[in-house]
Amino acid sequence: MDDQLIADFYDYEALLSDDERKILLRTRTFMRDEIKPLVNEYWAKGEFPKELIAKFRASGLTGLPYEGYGEHQPAVSHLLTGMMAMEMSRTDASVATFFGVHNGLAMYSIHSGGSQQQRDRWLPSMAAMDKIGAFAMTEPLGGSDVAGGMRTTAKRDGDTWILNGAKKWIGNATFADYVVVWARDVDDNHVKGFVVEKGTPGFDPVKIEGKVAFRIVENAEITLTDVHVPEANRLQNIDSFRDVAEILRATRGGVAWQALGVMIGAYELALDYAKQRKQFGRPIAKFQLVQDLLVKSLGDITASWGMLVQLARLQDAGVFRDEHSSLAKAFVTSRMRDVVARAREIFGGNGILLEHDIARFFTDAEAIYSFEGTREMNTLIVGKAITGESAFV
Repeated sequence: MDDQLIADFYDYEALLSDDERKILLRTRTFMRDEIKPLVNEYWAKGEFPKELIAKFRASGLTGLPYEGYGEHQPAVSHLLTGMMAMEMSRTDASVATFFGVHNGLAMYSIHSGGSQQQRDRWLPSMAAMDKIGAFAMTEPLGGSDVAGGMRTTAKRDGDTWILNGAKKWIGNATFADYVVVWARDVDDNHVKGFVVEKGTPGFDPVKIEGKVAFRIVENAEITLTDVHVPEANRLQNIDSFRDVAEILRATRGGVAWQALGVMIGAYELALDYAKQRKQFGRPIAKFQLVQDLLVKSLGDITASWGMLVQLARLQDAGVFRDEHSSLAKAFVTSRMRDVVARAREIFGGNGILLEHDIARFFTDAEAIYSFEGTREMNTLIVGKAITGESAFV
């Protein structure tokens, strides 16, 4: 493949079909030409560049995982969508998160949890990016315990549901057209999903300021005050948190691919810098300790990539389980932390300057490490699977 990544030491991209490799290359070119020139400016501002939506719309990269929607029929493989998430994060994790929330969390919730009528109603415009989606689960007082401790409530009144509560850290919510809101039914105590449309009275998203990571993502804290949602906007195939867990299982794997992309982006920056930066009259790439940092990072990248390739195969084979995505998320994000720290170390003092990009990768990695299940929670999921004993409290 032309323009192959220098970090792909074992040639994992060769596992894609020719058509898939063309899509991956298109993703790589799009991120390099359209996204990279903008990211530092908007990262410094703490704003999402809305003009990117039109660029994504023209790229033909949206809606790919969903058969019957988007540019490609049938749906593409999980290996390709994983590598696309990796490729986007290799340039910028914030923009990759915008795309993942819309194309992954929001669209997958509707595709998996909605009726055929609901899929046909919402997904075509979302696949074309004429409408933008968001996913609202995390709450101000609930993160890891949200499954059993969700405080946002839904009360049915005839053909209408009334939602009350609050959500936090909701990406895209400040400008999204459709927000998938998860709430606990006060009558049966089960979690249900609702598509709340932009402008609905009582739905108030406020942008979270002061972040040091994912500054391009417009996360919001949402207050829901007597928000009336029609029964037609309740996701018809979601009856409990068990159904929600299927969605989280798939998206957690996507976060692991995103972490791999951050590793690769940081490694490439450090490798290039080491070749250019001179100390004691020679490039620092000639120093043994610098080479040690680079080789350790390449090993972490290669091992993580291999794990994620097999994870995608399990997804495509339909034998993908919670513990599979949890192990990947816990392991790959931990390796990511080490890789970006080594990369920043190679930059020395220059590593804290935004102009060298590595500071953005370093801080964004902390957000990826924490969301979609912390390392501790994912460890307990895997621990229960291998021992048969639950250590949750």
